[in-house]
Amino acid sequence: MTWINTISYEDSKGKLRKLYDRVKGPDHNVDNIMMSHSLRPHSMEGHMAMYKYCLHHTGNTLPKWYLECIGVYVSSLNGCHYCVEHHFQGMRRLVGDDARSDALRAAIEADQLAGAPLDAREIAGMGYARKLTVEPAAMIERDVEALRLVGLDDGEILEINQVTAYFCYANRTVLGLGVNTDGDIIGLSPNNSDDPEDWGHR
Repeated sequence: MTWINTISYEDSKGKLRKLYDRVKGPDHNVDNIMMSHSLRPHSMEGHMAMYKYCLHHTGNTLPKWYLECIGVYVSSLNGCHYCVEHHFQGMRRLVGDDARSDALRAAIEADQLAGAPLDAREIAGMGYARKLTVEPAAMIERDVEALRLVGLDDGEILEINQVTAYFCYANRTVLGLGVNTDGDIIGLSPNNSDDPEDWGHR
């Protein structure tokens, strides 16, 4: 499942077992991206906290489906098929419209958002995420000002920034360690946004 050694749920103990119990899904399933941290449980804990707080927290005001959509786009730009597959299924579930979800995925995979079923604010946010992903050193203050002009407030801009930055981190974790989806249950996520400490995957 990865290019480095990992510790299975069955072989885990101590702090690692406690963390696995927090992040596991059905039948003690632990996503391979989390299992890739098993030799250093503290980095799994940091990763999961960042993931939950950036993407699944009641303090966010942008729709969760849209934050997932940004994650799918960033992952596609980075060539991280693992995260595309996991988070597209999460986005599809949240959108609740398979035709719209498929149209979004087609636009993302073609890197052509102009015809995507998104409004002007959403397209502008995706454009910011694209530039931050592929040309981070080229970011300028006008990139933020452009988001304000379409009606995004600074807190929402921060949400887009943090989701983009998180997925770049997650993509590089996956790509750098050869994480694959073998044995994963695709599309599980910590859907209890009301409790930031609830990391259980459903």
